[in-house]
Amino acid sequence: MSTINVMVNGLPGNLARLVAGHLSKDGRFKLVPYSLTGPEIQETGCSVSNISVQLIQADQRDSQIEQIKQSQGAFLSVDFTHPSAVNSNAEFYCRFGLPFVMGTTGGDCQKLEATVVSSSIAAVIAPNMAKQIVGFQAMMEYAADNFPGLFRGYTLNVKESHQRGKADTSGTAKAMVGYFNKLGVAFSTEDIVKVREPEDQKAQWGIPDEYLSGHGWHTYTLVSEDQTVRFEFTHNVNGREVYARGTVDALLYLFEKVQTGTRGKMFTMIDVLKNI
Repeated sequence: MSTINVMVNGLPGNLARLVAGHLSKDGRFKLVPYSLTGPEIQETGCSVSNISVQLIQADQRDSQIEQIKQSQGAFLSVDFTHPSAVNSNAEFYCRFGLPFVMGTTGGDCQKLEATVVSSSIAAVIAPNMAKQIVGFQAMMEYAADNFPGLFRGYTLNVKESHQRGKADTSGTAKAMVGYFNKLGVAFSTEDIVKVREPEDQKAQWGIPDEYLSGHGWHTYTLVSEDQTVRFEFTHNVNGREVYARGTVDALLYLFEKVQTGTRGKMFTMIDVLKNI
């Protein structure tokens, strides 16, 4: 297999840096030394595994991307930017013919898919890049589709905790609520308990100090109408390693699709899982 060139956008953010670090040490990939970054970033560059990466602001990207394409050749893009930039970034990738993997939650999901489908590229877009959690979601989706109303009459409580810098409610939690709705439980995504305060995370959740700046803990609790039956599903992730590994698999999957000429198609991590 030829080397896969990848531009990791969102640097110097934590997850983008972790993914870039993985790619720089993996012989299957070559890290493109440029990264789109957010307006709050003052730096003009950063270093990843001794590779100097130039940071490009949104107002500069249109004027620079063609030169980058000419100097680097064909490449895939990884997007771990702010939720508010999701749709505009997707439009940028599609406009300039840049296949991409997007792991950022938020944005208008229907518009995202429509943007990709009407373009000349393929993309992998998922709110969660952790393969095992995506597999768990697939199991819940199967239950929702095959046993609708299974938990009718039950009450649901959903709690999720992430690092303070995560701006939006967990996309995984929102998706899970959708499955529970199909299973007969009346619950709104607006009722998800979202925790972002480190002191609460330490005192009430017991999250280790070293992971307060990077974690994803979720608990879904179901209780029967007469209070005699209780189900609880929990998935807790400390750090970001599991997301980085999933992103690498998504890139390998997307590269294969691009090589076979796939265009105008949006894939999910479920598609990636089926190919592993």
